[in-house]
Amino acid sequence: MVNTDEFIKRLEIILDYYSLTASSFADKINVQRSSLSHLLSGRNKPSLDFILKIIEVFPDVDLYWILNGKGNFPKSTDSEKNHHLENAISSSEKQSDLFSNSGEPQNNTKNEEFSSESLFKNPNNSAIEKIVVLYKDGTFSEFKPR
Repeated sequence: MVNTDEFIKRLEIILDYYSLTASSFADKINVQRSSLSHLLSGRNKPSLDFILKIIEVFPDVDLYWILNGKGNFPKSTDSEKNHHLENAISSSEKQSDLFSNSGEPQNNTKNEEFSSESLFKNPNNSAIEKIVVLYKDGTFSEFKPR
């Protein structure tokens, strides 16, 4: 269960971090100003919809942090983001080896082509039309056989 008093403190930290008034915060997450006022006064408890709107509009707010104070706000520091980015790039380079006939990584560009003759064993013997790689940041790469 969410401790309302502690939740209010964390909500005030978010307002201060983004230099927002309660009214502007309510407008940003698309809730009634009175709803936020009732929540900040302790009259109402936060709904799941309210919490989901916060983490949707403010990606630096960690779900576990806003709910129970565990974790960090903002989610990660620049050095942590760089570390995650380096890991993602390293992982991406390793994965691109799967699509390379020469053993060298290929560029991860959209609509990149590759030879797929021996990549996958297909029980139906149907040809591969394309392979789509989805990334967590919402981007994607397509690989099409030559």
